[in-house]
Amino acid sequence: MRLVILGGSGSGKSTQAQRLARYFEVPEISTGEMLREAISGGKTLESVYANLGELGRYAQPYVSKGELVPDEMIIELIRLRLKKPDVSGGWILEGYPRTAFQAEELDFLLDELGQKLDWAIYLQVPEAVMVSRSLGRSLPDDQPEIVQRRVEIFYDRTVPILEYYDRRRRLLTINGDQLPELVLQNILTLLETS
Repeated sequence: MRLVILGGSGSGKSTQAQRLARYFEVPEISTGEMLREAISGGKTLESVYANLGELGRYAQPYVSKGELVPDEMIIELIRLRLKKPDVSGGWILEGYPRTAFQAEELDFLLDELGQKLDWAIYLQVPEAVMVSRSLGRSLPDDQPEIVQRRVEIFYDRTVPILEYYDRRRRLLTINGDQLPELVLQNILTLLETS
Protein backbone atom coordinates (compact mmCIF):
# COMPACT_ATOMS: atom_id res chain seq x y z
CA MET A 1 0.00 0.00 0.00
CA ARG A 2 1.38 3.41 -1.01
CA LEU A 3 -0.50 6.32 0.53
CA VAL A 4 -0.04 10.07 0.81
CA ILE A 5 -1.62 11.71 3.88
CA LEU A 6 -2.73 15.31 3.27
CA GLY A 7 -4.08 17.88 5.70
CA GLY A 8 -3.24 21.11 7.42
CA SER A 9 -1.03 21.58 10.45
CA GLY A 10 -2.75 19.84 13.38
CA SER A 11 -5.14 17.81 11.19
CA GLY A 12 -3.86 14.49 12.58
CA LYS A 13 -1.60 13.55 9.65
CA SER A 14 1.18 12.17 11.87
CA THR A 15 -1.18 10.18 14.07
CA GLN A 16 -2.95 8.57 11.10
CA ALA A 17 0.28 8.00 9.15
CA GLN A 18 1.76 6.13 12.14
CA ARG A 19 -1.38 4.03 12.62
CA LEU A 20 -1.67 3.20 8.91
CA ALA A 21 2.02 2.31 8.74
CA ARG A 22 1.53 -0.14 11.63
CA TYR A 23 -1.68 -1.52 10.11
CA PHE A 24 -0.13 -2.15 6.67
CA GLU A 25 3.33 -2.97 8.10
CA VAL A 26 5.08 -0.44 5.88
CA PRO A 27 7.41 2.48 6.77
CA GLU A 28 5.97 5.87 7.61
CA ILE A 29 7.90 8.59 5.81
CA SER A 30 7.47 11.98 7.46
CA THR A 31 9.15 14.91 5.73
CA GLY A 32 8.64 17.00 8.88
CA GLU A 33 10.51 14.45 10.97
CA MET A 34 13.27 14.12 8.35
CA LEU A 35 13.68 17.91 8.21
CA ARG A 36 13.68 18.30 12.01
CA GLU A 37 16.27 15.52 12.19
CA ALA A 38 18.37 17.16 9.46
CA ILE A 39 18.19 20.58 11.12
CA SER A 40 19.08 19.29 14.59
CA GLY A 41 22.01 17.41 13.06
CA GLY A 42 20.71 14.24 14.70
CA LYS A 43 22.62 11.03 14.13
CA THR A 44 19.73 8.56 13.89
CA LEU A 45 18.93 9.39 10.28
CA GLU A 46 22.46 10.51 9.37
CA SER A 47 23.41 6.97 8.45
CA VAL A 48 20.28 6.58 6.31
CA TYR A 49 20.55 9.78 4.26
CA ALA A 50 23.79 10.99 2.78
CA ASN A 51 24.25 14.78 2.92
CA LEU A 52 21.27 15.17 5.27
CA GLY A 53 23.08 17.60 7.58
CA GLU A 54 23.89 19.82 4.60
CA LEU A 55 20.25 19.72 3.50
CA GLY A 56 19.22 20.63 7.05
CA ARG A 57 21.41 23.75 7.04
CA TYR A 58 19.70 24.96 3.86
CA ALA A 59 16.22 24.06 5.13
CA GLN A 60 16.48 25.60 8.63
CA PRO A 61 15.66 29.26 7.76
CA TYR A 62 12.45 28.21 5.97
CA VAL A 63 11.23 25.92 8.76
CA SER A 64 11.90 28.52 11.48
CA LYS A 65 9.59 31.00 9.69
CA GLY A 66 6.83 28.47 8.99
CA GLU A 67 7.57 28.66 5.24
CA LEU A 68 7.71 25.69 2.90
CA VAL A 69 11.17 24.32 2.19
CA PRO A 70 12.03 24.71 -1.53
CA ASP A 71 10.75 21.91 -3.78
CA GLU A 72 14.20 20.79 -4.99
CA MET A 73 15.33 20.07 -1.41
CA ILE A 74 12.24 18.12 -0.46
CA ILE A 75 12.11 16.16 -3.71
CA GLU A 76 15.75 15.15 -3.22
CA LEU A 77 14.97 14.05 0.35
CA ILE A 78 12.02 11.95 -0.88
CA ARG A 79 14.09 10.51 -3.76
CA LEU A 80 16.79 9.35 -1.32
CA ARG A 81 14.18 7.81 1.00
CA LEU A 82 12.14 6.01 -1.68
CA LYS A 83 15.28 4.31 -3.00
CA LYS A 84 15.84 2.50 0.31
CA PRO A 85 15.09 -1.27 0.32
CA ASP A 86 12.59 -1.11 3.23
CA VAL A 87 9.97 0.62 1.03
CA SER A 88 9.64 -2.16 -1.54
CA GLY A 89 6.37 -3.34 0.05
CA GLY A 90 4.87 0.14 0.26
CA TRP A 91 4.97 3.30 2.38
CA ILE A 92 2.87 6.00 4.01
CA LEU A 93 4.05 9.48 3.06
CA GLU A 94 3.16 12.29 5.49
CA GLY A 95 3.90 15.98 5.00
CA TYR A 96 4.52 15.68 1.26
CA PRO A 97 3.42 16.72 -1.30
CA ARG A 98 2.43 20.22 -0.17
CA THR A 99 1.97 21.83 -3.59
CA ALA A 100 0.46 20.68 -6.89
CA PHE A 101 3.97 20.93 -8.39
CA GLN A 102 5.29 18.55 -5.72
CA ALA A 103 2.40 16.15 -6.38
CA GLU A 104 3.35 16.07 -10.05
CA GLU A 105 7.05 15.68 -9.21
CA LEU A 106 6.17 12.78 -6.90
CA ASP A 107 4.31 11.09 -9.77
CA PHE A 108 7.36 11.53 -12.02
CA LEU A 109 9.64 10.15 -9.30
CA LEU A 110 7.36 7.15 -8.70
CA ASP A 111 7.29 6.41 -12.45
CA GLU A 112 11.08 6.56 -12.48
CA LEU A 113 11.26 4.19 -9.47
CA GLY A 114 8.61 1.82 -10.85
CA GLN A 115 6.22 2.56 -7.96
CA LYS A 116 2.59 3.69 -8.04
CA LEU A 117 0.57 5.75 -5.57
CA ASP A 118 -2.59 4.00 -4.39
CA TRP A 119 -4.40 6.92 -2.71
CA ALA A 120 -4.03 10.45 -1.41
CA ILE A 121 -6.00 10.70 1.85
CA TYR A 122 -7.15 14.18 2.85
CA LEU A 123 -7.91 14.73 6.54
CA GLN A 124 -10.40 17.58 6.48
CA VAL A 125 -10.64 19.66 9.66
CA PRO A 126 -11.87 23.22 10.31
CA GLU A 127 -9.23 25.96 10.49
CA ALA A 128 -9.95 26.66 14.20
CA VAL A 129 -9.29 22.98 15.02
CA MET A 130 -5.99 23.02 13.07
CA VAL A 131 -4.81 26.08 15.01
CA SER A 132 -5.87 24.85 18.47
CA ARG A 133 -4.40 21.36 17.92
CA SER A 134 -1.10 22.81 16.65
CA LEU A 135 -0.81 25.17 19.60
CA GLY A 136 -1.50 22.24 21.95
CA ARG A 137 1.62 20.40 20.78
CA SER A 138 5.05 21.15 22.14
CA LEU A 139 7.10 21.21 18.94
CA PRO A 140 9.52 24.16 18.77
CA ASP A 141 8.03 25.42 15.48
CA ASP A 142 4.45 25.52 16.88
CA GLN A 143 4.40 29.21 17.89
CA PRO A 144 1.10 31.12 17.27
CA GLU A 145 2.39 33.28 14.38
CA ILE A 146 4.16 30.33 12.74
CA VAL A 147 1.06 28.12 13.08
CA GLN A 148 -1.13 30.85 11.58
CA ARG A 149 1.33 31.22 8.67
CA ARG A 150 1.30 27.45 8.05
CA VAL A 151 -2.51 27.42 8.00
CA GLU A 152 -2.54 30.27 5.43
CA ILE A 153 0.02 28.48 3.27
CA PHE A 154 -2.00 25.28 3.56
CA TYR A 155 -5.12 26.92 2.11
CA ASP A 156 -3.14 28.71 -0.62
CA ARG A 157 -1.14 25.74 -1.80
CA THR A 158 -2.84 22.54 -0.72
CA VAL A 159 -6.25 23.05 -2.30
CA PRO A 160 -4.70 22.69 -5.81
CA ILE A 161 -3.20 19.34 -4.70
CA LEU A 162 -6.66 18.09 -3.79
CA GLU A 163 -7.84 19.05 -7.28
CA TYR A 164 -4.77 17.36 -8.79
CA TYR A 165 -5.48 14.04 -7.06
CA ASP A 166 -9.23 14.35 -7.56
CA ARG A 167 -8.75 14.67 -11.34
CA ARG A 168 -6.65 11.48 -11.25
CA ARG A 169 -9.32 9.71 -9.16
CA ARG A 170 -6.80 9.12 -6.38
CA LEU A 171 -8.34 11.30 -3.62
CA LEU A 172 -10.18 10.07 -0.52
CA THR A 173 -11.54 12.79 1.81
CA ILE A 174 -12.03 11.93 5.49
CA ASN A 175 -13.54 13.99 8.32
CA GLY A 176 -10.46 14.46 10.51
CA ASP A 177 -12.38 16.28 13.26
CA GLN A 178 -13.28 13.18 15.28
CA LEU A 179 -11.57 10.67 17.56
CA PRO A 180 -8.35 9.26 16.00
CA GLU A 181 -9.75 5.68 16.20
CA LEU A 182 -12.81 6.72 14.18
CA VAL A 183 -10.68 8.54 11.62
CA LEU A 184 -8.56 5.40 11.17
CA GLN A 185 -11.67 3.21 10.86
CA ASN A 186 -13.13 5.55 8.23
CA ILE A 187 -9.88 5.49 6.26
CA LEU A 188 -9.68 1.68 6.32
CA THR A 189 -13.35 1.36 5.32
CA LEU A 190 -12.85 3.74 2.39
CA LEU A 191 -9.68 1.92 1.30
CA GLU A 192 -11.52 -1.42 1.31
CA THR A 193 -14.46 -0.10 -0.71
CA SER A 194 -12.56 2.11 -3.19
